[in-house]
This record gives sequence, C-alpha cells and structure tokens, in this order.
Amino acid sequence: MGKIKIIGTSVNTMPWQEKPQGVLNAPIWRYSENPIIGRNPLKGVARIFNSAVTPYGDGFIGVFRGEQVNGIPNIYLGRSKDAIHWDFDEEKILFVDAKGDSFMPKYAYDPRLVKVDDTYYIIWCQDFYGASIGVARTQDFKTFTRLENPFLPFNRNAVLFPRKIGGQFVMLSRPSDSGHTPFGDIFISESPDMEFWGRHRHVMGTGGNWWEGLKIGSGAAPIETTEGWLLFYHGVCGTCSGFVYSIGGVILDLENPSIVKYRCQNYLLTPEEWYEERGFVPNVTFPCATIHDAKTGKIALYYGAADSYVGLAFTYVDEIIEYIIKNSALTPADTELGRR
Repeated sequence: MGKIKIIGTSVNTMPWQEKPQGVLNAPIWRYSENPIIGRNPLKGVARIFNSAVTPYGDGFIGVFRGEQVNGIPNIYLGRSKDAIHWDFDEEKILFVDAKGDSFMPKYAYDPRLVKVDDTYYIIWCQDFYGASIGVARTQDFKTFTRLENPFLPFNRNAVLFPRKIGGQFVMLSRPSDSGHTPFGDIFISESPDMEFWGRHRHVMGTGGNWWEGLKIGSGAAPIETTEGWLLFYHGVCGTCSGFVYSIGGVILDLENPSIVKYRCQNYLLTPEEWYEERGFVPNVTFPCATIHDAKTGKIALYYGAADSYVGLAFTYVDEIIEYIIKNSALTPADTELGRR
C-alpha cells in the first residue's frame, strides 16, 4: 500500500492541534479547548450542536443546529476566521422556494453542508408529515433556495458526496421511523438533478459490533482518498442508562460506494469527556463535518456532544485509514452491491 492521500484541495488556515502523548487506541485526539461552542451561544438559542462547517472565502462558514429557548430546533449561519471561534447570525436562515417566496420548515435539525461543483447544499432533518430530509442550495450564503424533498418519510441522517459519481449526485441516508428509531441501516441513492432520486442501494447495517448494535447513521460528508471514500458515521448501542452514540469509520469503494471495503470493528471516538457524557442528551458523540487538507493529510472532525455542545477532534488521513484497515471486520452485506 502506497502513502494514502486525500484527493482534493488544500486549506491553508487548517484548524489543528498536534497529537498529544498517550493516545493509545484509535489515532484521533480531541482539541484540548473543547467544547468550541458552549451553551447559550446567542440570544434565543440555548444550545448549538450537530452542525456542519466548510472553508469559504478567506475563512470558514457553517450551518448550525440551534435549539431555541422554546425547544424548537432551527438552522443558523455562522462565520469564523479560524474554524474554532464562531460568530452567528441572530436570525435563523430564511429559506425560500424557487419563486423566491418564504418556505420555512416547521423545524430543522442536524444539518450537513456539502459543496458540489460551484454550489453549496444544506441537508437536514425536518417535518414532511413525519421525519424526513430537507435540502436547500446556495451559492452566496445570502439566498437559500429549497429543493424538493428527496425521500418519503421516514428518513434521517442524509449527506451528499462532494462530487458526482458516474454523472449522478449521490446521497447517503438512514430510513427510520418518526420517533427515537430503535433500528437503522445506511442506504445510498442517486439523482441526475437533485430532484428525482432512485437506484437505492443498501450500504451497511449494524453489523456485529456491540457499540453500534442498535442503529447507525451517516455523519460527515465522505472524504475522497486514494484508498476510497472515508466516512465517519455514528453507531448507537443501548444500555441500562439509555443510548450511547459513538463515532465509527469505514472506507467505501470510490466508484461503487454501496460497497464497503473496510469497516473498523472498534469505535474511533466514544463519550468520555464531561461535555460528551453530561448534557441535554448524555453520552453522545455525533459526527457532522470535517475540514481536511489534501497537502498535509490533516483532518479536523466536528461533532455534536451530548446534544449541548460542539466538539472538535483531529487525525491524519493515513493514520486513521491504516487503523480502520488493520481493525476491519466486514459482514457479508457490507461487500454486496446492495441490491436485492
């Protein structure tokens, strides 16, 4: 195996902190100043968590799940020079339809933010007569135009791939129910135009690992590498004290991403710090975004912590993929094309 590299662009102002001594298991380490976003971050918002960021202009921009003081979640825009310290718009993002008329979701949460070609897409969970996926596009972060709902209820945890595959837009999602789903596999779908979706394929199920034995869901947008698509996802187990959300890692085939090449049988990150174990929903680490630099192989992983905070962790692409490969354990369904 040659040196594993990220396929993409460089980020000159990459948020970063070198690996401390004492990292014993997965080669991923938390930012020492976590959480980077605490409680009551702006007027009318009690908590920000499960949010996504990306390089933009001479800094960074992000879409943030803001849990309002009335309990209803919505999406807020934030900007940063260093991707660590954030300034937020006081008003939630105002979505419009294709005619430019107001088209606001009843609620919106767990957004992802992905650039494909020259357009940025926001994908979130919302009400479509049940939990489902909402999508909007923008090119200037001033006008946010909603697109058609890609799937019927019930569905969550959707994220786009950052480039077309075979000329098609490609999206991961997790079919679910409308409650706290006690099941869930990851599926993949294709679209020629971001409106009509089909060619649905199964990607991976819960497998046989205890830490993800209840359900799984896609997390950050997949990172294209020379070894395949690197996907950070969440896995959930049930305990006598409730659910525990951990972060896992897989490598998907570059041209047929319904096929899993490697799947780490160990979690990469699990709730251990106070801001992950204690909060509105305890014991949650929930990946939503990465910033990654093709030149150095550095990856900064953003994750929600205990439904109350935003955490940041770091790794190198070669180290994390080598760990995933070394500790890979596939199920028969992982290696299938995902069509039955």
